[in-house]
Amino acid sequence: MAGEASGPRGEDKSPWYRDGLRFECTQCGNCCTGAPGFVWVNAAEIESLAKLRNEPLAEFEQRYVRRVGARRSLIERDNGDCVFFDGQSRRCTVYEARPRQCRTWPFWDSNLKRPDDWAHTCQVCPGSGQGKLHSIEVIEAQRKVFHV
Repeated sequence: MAGEASGPRGEDKSPWYRDGLRFECTQCGNCCTGAPGFVWVNAAEIESLAKLRNEPLAEFEQRYVRRVGARRSLIERDNGDCVFFDGQSRRCTVYEARPRQCRTWPFWDSNLKRPDDWAHTCQVCPGSGQGKLHSIEVIEAQRKVFHV
């Protein structure tokens, strides 16, 4: 068929999710909590977060950002929760300026490699596999923004 990506023997090379995937954030907070990890941030994101919180950039960075090799990540609380996650309201306190990593969830490479990876994502994220159908174009645009 015209427009389909094909390999040397005519096999379809489109991603397994070519018909789209469903996702609608339930704001459960599961992606902001749990096991320790990294929320990678760049200079522009740090600046946006500091501005949203009305804090001087240097002070903000000293309080909320850690260096991991050449990269920077938001710090976490002792229990692994993101420093900007409000455990009482179960909400992100910097949602309007949240980093790319947060904005592109769940359309990360690691969640899209195989259908089994997406199935696991749907088990840990109640919004994955539910709600609005996102087209392959939207998914690919999100996937290319940030690689996890």
